[in-house]
Amino acid sequence: MSADAKNLDTKSLDTMSPQPLNRLQIAWRAAQDITDGMLVNLGMGMPIAVADYMRPQVDVFIHSENGVIGVGALASPDRADADLVDAGSRRITVRPGAAFVDSSASFAMIRGGHIDVAILGAFEVAANGDLANWDMRLPNKGPLVGGAMDLAACARAVWVIMDHVTRKGAPRLLETCTLPLTAVRCVKRVFTDLAVIEITPAGMVVREVLDGLREADLRRQTGAPLTFAPDCRPLTAPPIELPAADRA
Repeated sequence: MSADAKNLDTKSLDTMSPQPLNRLQIAWRAAQDITDGMLVNLGMGMPIAVADYMRPQVDVFIHSENGVIGVGALASPDRADADLVDAGSRRITVRPGAAFVDSSASFAMIRGGHIDVAILGAFEVAANGDLANWDMRLPNKGPLVGGAMDLAACARAVWVIMDHVTRKGAPRLLETCTLPLTAVRCVKRVFTDLAVIEITPAGMVVREVLDGLREADLRRQTGAPLTFAPDCRPLTAPPIELPAADRA
């Protein structure tokens, strides 16, 4: 091998970036933090997939805003019932011990602070825990509030699943949100394709960072100051392939 080729190979290795987690791997990682006995609400989009990766030994009830307490797996085509759906109109099954309530009782559970963890998607999260996830101010696209404001304001803990940056490479984790807020100072933990970050009174604390990603690279892709925990660990996930329709 020529000297030029050796230099090129070395330069390529130095600048090579580790592969970020895909959305299903992020959902898997969030599912690992759910503990026994929790009542969990999963938001639309990426968070829904968390249900597919719950640890089998953990006894969890999943709450859906339309009044299902104990959402199970998606129904197979031969078991699908058009009258048994979650808040996203997906045809579901229910787990043993499930219950059905009307919307007023379902939202009373939310507003009464009985949801242990709400896992939501987000457009932006601020260093103080402010959440923006309902209006991107895009032309010809109206805001989508749903039950997110109730969940963000009233759940005992709010975790967010999101890509670390936008498709244009702009940070989604910011010192101050630029989009309309869903709720203030509500987010406690953020799972991204690059890191797991706690929101603390002192700001954003990195608990896990993508294996092989340098601290400087994570800071560069974040719009707020970061503190790395003394016991910060590598962020890893098992191989999970996206459905063909979802591959970029």
